[in-house]
Amino acid sequence: MVKGPKNQAVSERLPVARVAVDISLAHLDRPFDYLVPASMDEAAGPGVRVRVRFAGQLVDGYLLERAPTSEHQGRLARLERVISPEPVLTPEIFDLARAVADRYAGTLADVLRLAIPPRHATAERETPGELPARDHGAQPPAAMPDPGPWTRYAAGPAFLAGLAAGRPVRAAWSALPGPGLVGTGLDGTGLDGTGPQGPSWPAEIAVAAATAAAAGRGVVIVLPDARDLDLVDAALTATLPGVGQHVCLTADLGPAERYRRWLAVRRGLVRVVAGTRAAMFAPVAELGLVVLWDDGDDLHAEPRAPYPHAREVLALRAHRTGAAALIGGFARTAELTQLVAGGWARPLAGRPEVLRQVAPRTRAAPDEAELARDAAAMTARLPSLALRTARAGIADGPVLVQVPRRGYLAAVACGRCRAQARCATCSGPLEISGSHETPGCRWCGALAADWSCVRCGAGRLRALVTGAARTAEELGRAFPGVPVRTSGGQHVLAAVPAEPALVIATPGAEPVAPGGYAAALLLDGWALLGRPSLRAAEEALRRWLNAAALVRPAGSVVVLADAALPAVQALIRWDPVLFAERELAERAELGFPPAVRMASVTGTPAAIAEFVAAASLPGQAQLLGPVPVETSPRPGVSAETQERALIRIDRGEGLALARALHVAQATRSARKDGGPVRVQLDPAEVA
Repeated sequence: MVKGPKNQAVSERLPVARVAVDISLAHLDRPFDYLVPASMDEAAGPGVRVRVRFAGQLVDGYLLERAPTSEHQGRLARLERVISPEPVLTPEIFDLARAVADRYAGTLADVLRLAIPPRHATAERETPGELPARDHGAQPPAAMPDPGPWTRYAAGPAFLAGLAAGRPVRAAWSALPGPGLVGTGLDGTGLDGTGPQGPSWPAEIAVAAATAAAAGRGVVIVLPDARDLDLVDAALTATLPGVGQHVCLTADLGPAERYRRWLAVRRGLVRVVAGTRAAMFAPVAELGLVVLWDDGDDLHAEPRAPYPHAREVLALRAHRTGAAALIGGFARTAELTQLVAGGWARPLAGRPEVLRQVAPRTRAAPDEAELARDAAAMTARLPSLALRTARAGIADGPVLVQVPRRGYLAAVACGRCRAQARCATCSGPLEISGSHETPGCRWCGALAADWSCVRCGAGRLRALVTGAARTAEELGRAFPGVPVRTSGGQHVLAAVPAEPALVIATPGAEPVAPGGYAAALLLDGWALLGRPSLRAAEEALRRWLNAAALVRPAGSVVVLADAALPAVQALIRWDPVLFAERELAERAELGFPPAVRMASVTGTPAAIAEFVAAASLPGQAQLLGPVPVETSPRPGVSAETQERALIRIDRGEGLALARALHVAQATRSARKDGGPVRVQLDPAEVA
């Protein structure tokens, strides 16, 4: 029986509202019942934003459904007000958010904050209303685009045919190399691939999206950053007929414009959405295709709780809605290979004869020991092979030089004993930010003008890791009269002219060149391969392939790394699939993700002990650690000792592990036990 406050008129039609309150505490991760006042009966529909009183405070929430009765035995509070009658939470997005929260041991409130942008009242009033359902049916279907660039792929036409028929075709895409501007109409070539370099990945995504849209289905495209989004935006504009057929969602639009575009999608005015990470939750109606480009990029991993990855969210969404999926890039991740091995996706790779035509010629330069004996390397720390390649390339166009680190000297060491130079205050690594600059700490910022080595007492420093700024300085001396452009950090170039120049860029900041680069030098491979990370080799290959893909067909690429290493061999042969399969097999043998599900639990030693005691882990779960975690101190804040425990379990028991971790969080939050604990399922880094 429903009870309400005295003298309050309650709606006679479905008087109970079930509300998901915007509170992230794990023990409150469930709907709560409220009474609907008669005055709000019409506005209080499923999916609207509401305000309720919870624990004596006014909090926001989402109305999930209306019900005739409540199982709550006490007196129910009433809704304070309906913030907006706009139904912003669709049933599909709610179900997806709940599934993501369950998969990552998080709360629904945290996921909904990622999925739904803050309300902007002015934008809500200005956005056109939803089209009537009959208008959708009255519109004639758009013409199917020509498969064009997809004919270069053995299974490309079949994939497009599946999209046109509305089948849930799911592809692990190994994109063919080619300059990013080709195929977008920005360099004089057409989308049909008639330009000298052939079609590019933005054009291929646009054709796939146009095919799904022509079949009357919605499309969600997720890119790592704004630079990639601009390329896909241009390709979609050139491919989709008419004006306003797609929208781009990104955080730098501003609150009003972002909410205006998001509402256009929610109201069914636009079927094709492209954006960065947050666009994975875009409320596209009749979803028919999800696309994720470069799924190994760490920008796809959400840094806020519950830390979902765009690849997992889109795969889960495609599976739940019966949509098609196109996930991939130039490289192949072990996670995507796992989806192929499990039968969820099928490989989609270029024809061998086409790959031989468009792939650059890649060679490995001598290792560091041979480099020290090479007289030609004294000017710019480059072996003779790299110098010859750069000189030959500059005569024909721009040359790309990829440097793993930005800055000047990203790390320095003692000039006598070669021990890494560290700060006397916090033991952080020292760096030099510019020519004739005083060494400073990367952690606390303290200067080390009078530094001396704690091992041998020497006061002379030598470069340990050379950054992009120092590399540009060295190459400028080695190639006098040649323009040198840098891209990285706060100054990222989108494109460079097709004229002779040296372009120094950090990974992910490589600008595109019309027609492609004449050559590319991939420096300091040891810095990428030697990182203490499970994904070091996979990430190094991804960065190398992304840079090499910008080189003209049959152009020259030189990588400074040992040619015998598997990652280097995969680059030389342009065979990321075999490398990913090998990586997956090794991780399965060692018991690391994605062959297993793994959770990382980080906090103070006392909090970790309390958490583990409160968690009723499944019987198959293995607890590794805890072990101390190195943290970077902040100025003026005392550093607490942090520990991390890893919990791994078979993939089939992943949901059981997530439930156990959520229960432990709920138990601790209800009792207010100990300090905070960060729980992360399938972390990007486990070493």
